[in-house]
Amino acid sequence: MTDATPPIPPSELSRIGRALPFWLSLLLAPLAWVGALFGGWTLVIVPAATWYLFTALDAAFGLNTENADLSATEGDLYWYKMITLIWTPVQFVLLASLLWYVPQAEHLTTTERIGVFFGVGVITGTVGINYAHELMHQKPKIERWMADILLAMTLYSHFRSEHMLVHHRYVGTPRDPVTARYNEGFHRFYPRVLRECWLSAFDAEKAMLARKGLPWTDRSNPFWRYWALQLSFLVLAFALGGWSGVGLFVVQAGVAIWQLELVNYIEHYGLTRKHLGDGKYEHVQPRHSWNAAQKASNWLLINLQRHSDHHYKPDRRFPVLQNHSAEDAPQLPFGYPMMTMAAMIPPLWRRIMNPRVRAWRKTYYPEIADWQPYTRATNPMPR
Repeated sequence: MTDATPPIPPSELSRIGRALPFWLSLLLAPLAWVGALFGGWTLVIVPAATWYLFTALDAAFGLNTENADLSATEGDLYWYKMITLIWTPVQFVLLASLLWYVPQAEHLTTTERIGVFFGVGVITGTVGINYAHELMHQKPKIERWMADILLAMTLYSHFRSEHMLVHHRYVGTPRDPVTARYNEGFHRFYPRVLRECWLSAFDAEKAMLARKGLPWTDRSNPFWRYWALQLSFLVLAFALGGWSGVGLFVVQAGVAIWQLELVNYIEHYGLTRKHLGDGKYEHVQPRHSWNAAQKASNWLLINLQRHSDHHYKPDRRFPVLQNHSAEDAPQLPFGYPMMTMAAMIPPLWRRIMNPRVRAWRKTYYPEIADWQPYTRATNPMPR
């Protein structure tokens, strides 16, 4: 059930003032340059702004349960769409300019140089990969290409195949690597998904080609494009900053991947679809995603926290994603920035989330007596 208040009419939704809060992400790029120019304590500005400032803004601005009218057209969404299109060149210029400047900046120590690119990785993970996620779900080829470019900047191009072919189809089942299991700490989840996601993505593309009678080596396999783009960015990093540039590029990519997988960990933690027998599972429902209506973090993450609706309509643009109430979709106590920090402290995470998962199980599946096959992901693989 979505919020019962009247929807935002297209005439109101199309106003630039409505879209401007989602453009706040652009302010992170100059903050990264502040760290590069001055070093020292300024290196904490980007992580602090991304994690702590937006958590504070969530507390100040509260929740946003408004929903846009679904009759809104592409024209009505122009100013929202533009931020996702503008971000790709913005991130490219930010990354390339810092790869050129930082390795030769004599006022920065080695630790400070790494610190600059740690901050850049927070940006490319929190904003860049998130925007790539929005773009990869859209129909225009230019948008999907932009998604590939953004993902290549973080050396995580296979995320597109894994997300589109595996996650959306198998979420909440043992076949989905990024559905975090109940009581699985992030420190166990993270190495598992790094290994399993690449394999599941490659196997999914290989299986698609096999159904067409083609080998995995066929040129239509998107992994060739992924590898070419990633290699191109590594070459660019070397051309701009030498081996130091390559190392710093890899640092930001590693931080970005960590940021992405923290969010993946949160989105479906402990939420599993009921096994109906013989490898069949119930359809995905709003109850199978954690949601958060915090206003400011939804500005930063372009409504990613309206996750149940995203799984219902994956190609629905972010301004018209619908907020689901607590009656039919589980709600997080805080926005994703705060919850990602909690996820890094497993005892705190379990204290916050495990009681909520147990309550969710009792609410939606009182008939299930033995949860061990769900907790251990030992139910049969979906057909």
